[in-house]
Amino acid sequence: MDFEVIPAIDLRGGQCVRLMQGDYARETVYGADPVEMALRWQSMGAPRLHVVDLDGARSGEQANAEAVKAIVQAITIPLELGGGIRNLETVERWLTAGVDRVYLGTAAVTDPHFASVACAQYPGQVAAGADARDGRIAVRGWEEESSESVREFCNRLLSDGACALTYTNIARDGTLEGPDIEGITELIQALGPTDAQIILSGGVGTLEHIRTASQVRGLGGIIVGRALYEGTVDLAEAIAAVA
Repeated sequence: MDFEVIPAIDLRGGQCVRLMQGDYARETVYGADPVEMALRWQSMGAPRLHVVDLDGARSGEQANAEAVKAIVQAITIPLELGGGIRNLETVERWLTAGVDRVYLGTAAVTDPHFASVACAQYPGQVAAGADARDGRIAVRGWEEESSESVREFCNRLLSDGACALTYTNIARDGTLEGPDIEGITELIQALGPTDAQIILSGGVGTLEHIRTASQVRGLGGIIVGRALYEGTVDLAEAIAAVA
């Protein structure tokens, strides 16, 4: 699979926002129309969209469902969705609605049985978000920490059959100071060969950050958020640079 540069749309209260290091008190609003934003990234060549319901990640409810549905109906590229997906009914509802793959985070930690059943029932359509603070998986909108290490979490979800894993070092997220290349390189080496797409997220600020990530053996893509909204990275240019 080609290395993918994937734009992120984070939804809160129906708007496109970014948080600094996952802190809900440090929010920047970048647009009131998520559909318009999605169409913009699609027009610039995005291979897929990574959409996160930030309200849902905290509450476990699908708080931005209307915005997500509107995006799905407007675009022709695949959409992957995370945030508050904590039972099989929600997984099924989103996949039926046209979401390409769903991301499990909190529920993959708190309810391992659910995660394994979801992966088995919907092969190729259930992914996992390894959101790390000090080497441990953070849950419930990154506001709480679990006792599970990133490596344990990733190994477990890969053995369950997750189709993709996204690794985020929360300390880097939203900073524009560069993604955790060292962390993802070590993780890929520890996990060994896998058919799942491994994706890096958090901290991208320049085209050089993306170029560097594309050289990591075994890394299948990178998620870019704030850098696109601030204009420090041009999506079309980034896609061309790693093609």
